[in-house]
Amino acid sequence: MASKQTKGSCESCTYFTYDEDYESYVCDINMDEDEYMRLISDQHYQCPYYRNGDEYMVVRKQM
Repeated sequence: MASKQTKGSCESCTYFTYDEDYESYVCDINMDEDEYMRLISDQHYQCPYYRNGDEYMVVRKQM
């Protein structure tokens, strides 16, 4: 696994959260079946719901 995450990576998305019931990370966005299949089948598809979960991104830009 690369140490630098690409833009749009689920691991850096704010909606990618830990679900205690499933004991794993899941996407909290309510997608329809077509959107989900497109997301998992096409590696070049950019998720339209992606939002960077890095809370300190703005602060680093100001430095």
